[in-house]
Amino acid sequence: MNPPARFPIATPDPGLEAASRDVPTTPRYDRLDALRGVAMVWMTVFHFCFDLSYFKIVVQDFYRDPFWTWQRSGIVSLFLLCAGMGQAVALAQGQTADRFWRRWGQVMACALLVSIGSWFMFPRSFISFGVLHGMALMLILVRFGFSRLPTAALWLLGAVAVALPFFVAHPFFDTRTTNWLGLVTRKPLTEDYVPILPWLGPMLWGCALMRIEAVRQWMQRPLLPAVRPLSVMGRWSLSYYMVHQPVMIGALTGARTLGLL
Repeated sequence: MNPPARFPIATPDPGLEAASRDVPTTPRYDRLDALRGVAMVWMTVFHFCFDLSYFKIVVQDFYRDPFWTWQRSGIVSLFLLCAGMGQAVALAQGQTADRFWRRWGQVMACALLVSIGSWFMFPRSFISFGVLHGMALMLILVRFGFSRLPTAALWLLGAVAVALPFFVAHPFFDTRTTNWLGLVTRKPLTEDYVPILPWLGPMLWGCALMRIEAVRQWMQRPLLPAVRPLSVMGRWSLSYYMVHQPVMIGALTGARTLGLL
């Protein structure tokens, strides 16, 4: 078995080294956790607005209005960027394959629960390949494949992944069993859809970004007290993802039952 990949050693920069001696660092990448926390807050606001629309409290088109569709793209991109950065950190710190597979199993189990839960709530448009399904497959591709490539190749392949669906599409990929690749001619009827293409791109870019020495040092700097809750929140992203919608939907259902809405 090949040894885990490490960050490439950059040519020392005396100015950067001097600056790093003046700025204290923390053992964790607290700013990466906080960035993930920002994505979680943004996701929560987005989903709460979606739930208000679902309960007919507000009237919004979350499927075609660019105001909402672009926000969804931004949220997913930020989560995948953080996932790619996290994989770069894990590989650099020598994370074992056993630990990777334990975490991967949690992601995959949650993905299956999302499919089952969405089938009960949206039987015609249930989630067969959403963000957790896509992330589970992309994590394997990055961990055991793409992470072995040079940084320049990650930037290039990320751009190819993002661009390819705009130029290549075929009806063969329009079924639920094949649309996971992303080369569809039309968006499938589903509540969440995060195929490999183009979404592998942000994860590859995150992995490449975290190989930059200056970025890693910045990510390890201490946080201001006001934003530390985001860092704590970011460490529980999977658990939070699984409970936030049931809690909000349950609260709105209870409020409607009590005649508050």
